[in-house]
Amino acid sequence: MAPMTTTGEQMHALVERLYPLCRSITGDGVRDTLEIVGEYLPLQTHEVPTGTRVLDWTVPQEWNIRDAYIADTAGNRVVDFAASSLHVLGYSVPVSATMPLSELRAHLHTLPDHPTWVPYRTSYYKPDWGFCLAQETLDALPDGDYEVRVDSTLADGHLTYAEHVVPGQVPDEVIVSCHVCHPSLANDNLAGIAVATFLARALAETKPWYTYRFLFAPGTIGAITWLARNRERVDRVKHGLVLACAGDPGRLTYKQSRRGDAEIDRVMRHVLRSSERPHHITEFTPYGYDERQFCSPGFDLGVGSLSRTPYAGYPEYHTSADNPDFVSPEAMADTLAVCREAFGVLDRDRRYRNLSPYGEPQLGRRGLYEALGGRSDAKQAQMAMLWVLNLSDGEHSLLDIAERSGLPFDTVAGAADALEGAGLIKA
Repeated sequence: MAPMTTTGEQMHALVERLYPLCRSITGDGVRDTLEIVGEYLPLQTHEVPTGTRVLDWTVPQEWNIRDAYIADTAGNRVVDFAASSLHVLGYSVPVSATMPLSELRAHLHTLPDHPTWVPYRTSYYKPDWGFCLAQETLDALPDGDYEVRVDSTLADGHLTYAEHVVPGQVPDEVIVSCHVCHPSLANDNLAGIAVATFLARALAETKPWYTYRFLFAPGTIGAITWLARNRERVDRVKHGLVLACAGDPGRLTYKQSRRGDAEIDRVMRHVLRSSERPHHITEFTPYGYDERQFCSPGFDLGVGSLSRTPYAGYPEYHTSADNPDFVSPEAMADTLAVCREAFGVLDRDRRYRNLSPYGEPQLGRRGLYEALGGRSDAKQAQMAMLWVLNLSDGEHSLLDIAERSGLPFDTVAGAADALEGAGLIKA
């Protein structure tokens, strides 16, 4: 019998499977990606026509590509899209020509500081074509004529995105968003897609308080499209998290929402601090991933962003070195664990009212002290009950109590469950 694989290994296998696909902000690469994710989760897929007005933007034409290459006079493909989707400038318009290397150079993109790496470049909103290649490959090309071909289409079509909903006990929602528009880049953002997929599966095995809506959409234009199409119901979104760069070896980084004091910000700070994981908390800036859209001033949602090393913070960012070997099962599993811990706090954070607020109620006659007998954390659990009773005034949340008391949130939440069961507090 084959050994059981860990969740981290399963996430890494999903990254490896998605890696060869050529994704962009539209097109069949996105559809193929969502079809694979749909094997893990039931998805509701949306197709939004080219030309649709979405806030201040317009859904662009759809781009698809079948083949692209640069060939020498002997017919040898010196740059070949079939070898890597990064080799073509994203959204390249069709081209079929023969030209000298001196003319071709204006359409070639390299990384001289990393001569063996291939860069990732796009031209979504300006018609252009081009190729990305290693500097060492370019240096080895002799002068002369080259056949250049990009077999692509740029035509009216659709922008594609998908949602998965984990029903909760209340209709208030938590948004979990990840972008699906990058081609062969493992950390940015196949690792985010994998973590989101397995986070949704894990939440489905519980009975969450909130309804969790997972959004798999192209970066920027996808989030803008979702917001435009859900403007009337966006007030249901109480919290949110954007997942990106979730598998590299760096420490965890949480970027706070525009508000800075949203509940998700407090929860993430608490979880990362109390877990003693190496981490970094950053202030909001209007640059990065789709937290920019959710936190735009008209919406101002409580949405932060969780990554390991942030965007553009590692040399491999947007290059061929961001491959499946760059991300690890252990790092993705750690990112997933933090998400689960954070949502566990978010789901259980309540405000209670003490139903016996005059003096300290007698816990012994209600069997609450006896229930602690034999527990190694009996003293801590007793203190948690006293703190919950004292601060359950309808204004302090369990997270407030945990932070003020210095006690673990799980201990405080367990004390609240016991006190509520004894009829001493009520949410």
